[in-house]
Amino acid sequence: MSQEQDIIPISNFEFDDKAQPVSFVETTKVTTGVECDVYKFTGDEGKDLGIIRINPGCKTPLQRVLKGDRTIEGYLSGKGKLVITNPNNTQTEYPVSDDTPNPFTVSVRVGEQMQWQADAGSPLMAYEICFPPYKDGRFENL
Repeated sequence: MSQEQDIIPISNFEFDDKAQPVSFVETTKVTTGVECDVYKFTGDEGKDLGIIRINPGCKTPLQRVLKGDRTIEGYLSGKGKLVITNPNNTQTEYPVSDDTPNPFTVSVRVGEQMQWQADAGSPLMAYEICFPPYKDGRFENL
């Protein structure tokens, strides 16, 4: 997978055991080696979707959840890990690979920190669903 290749937007996303229609909004460059395709759920203004593409050996910024009703992190493909740090600095690592049972999701609570990390030899694809939809100020980059 190359960050430069054309991405074909999806029209449905499987969530809560059902395919839900989505529409592509934009692709944003998050940091070196990380891009996010932003989608809105058609007919549902209560949440949005980000498909995160991480190049081998790269990682998302370390972020603390500052607000929002619910933040869900999920695994799509590749190899790496999701690291969640609680406010008391206890870390939980969730290794993911093609052997990971689907769907793999983790709810990240307000006050917790999160970071996706791709293994050196593999790209990683993950997703994030925000309730309500993402707005600046939801996360703090650390």
